[in-house]
Amino acid sequence: MKPRPRDDRPWWAWLAPVVVGIALTGFWEWIVAVREIPPYIVPAPSVIGATFVKDHVLLFASLWVTLKIALVALVAAVVIGLALAFVFVQNRAIEMSLLPYAILLQVTPIVAIAPLIIIWVDDTPTALVICATIVALFPMVANTTVGLKSVDRGLLDLFRLYGANRWQVLMSLRVPSAAPYFFAGLRVSAGLALIGAVVAEFVAGTGGSQSGLAYQILQAGLQLNIPRMFAALILIAGAGIALFAAVSVLGWLTLHRWHESAR
Repeated sequence: MKPRPRDDRPWWAWLAPVVVGIALTGFWEWIVAVREIPPYIVPAPSVIGATFVKDHVLLFASLWVTLKIALVALVAAVVIGLALAFVFVQNRAIEMSLLPYAILLQVTPIVAIAPLIIIWVDDTPTALVICATIVALFPMVANTTVGLKSVDRGLLDLFRLYGANRWQVLMSLRVPSAAPYFFAGLRVSAGLALIGAVVAEFVAGTGGSQSGLAYQILQAGLQLNIPRMFAALILIAGAGIALFAAVSVLGWLTLHRWHESAR
């Protein structure tokens, strides 16, 4: 049995980002105090922390609204992206016919088409999910398609020699070969789904009990409540890091026993 590779990174490699973060936060606090910068321009980390404590119910409720949109969009992007990739690898004509339109969606700014989608779709949450899905879709299509095509030619010839049909080749050869590419695309799409949800919320400007973090940022800006704006921005960044970490852990659990990219 082949021994599992051990992690050769020194202990300080894990501690270094934490130390850097603490140092930057301390410098931020110090420079605001020394320069006497008012909180409506740049709030100190201590002020932002106090805002977290005071407004945590509102902020975390809005975070959950944004996260729900992003997660639903990510699932939709995965399902649609996998389906398109499977079709593309089986039929070259369909790939050449549809891939340019997938690229067109990727290069078109979501802020340009989000107002149209919000007008066309009566239900605002559904419109936001569609916008976020469009943003997150292309990495899934592109990465998975490349992965499904990146099979060892010798193994492909061997499968054909033994009379394997297209389904057997797809599930037993192409899908395992595409797994690292799929998770690479998933890490990108997870962040893009969150970005798409936030941008769509900015465009929609939805308020009330179903308002996300983008609406809280807009309201904080109008009210010059800059500490709450920073708190919402930090929550968005934290949510993006958490999504990336969750997808990375999922990829590691799937790949670390047999693929070098996860070792």
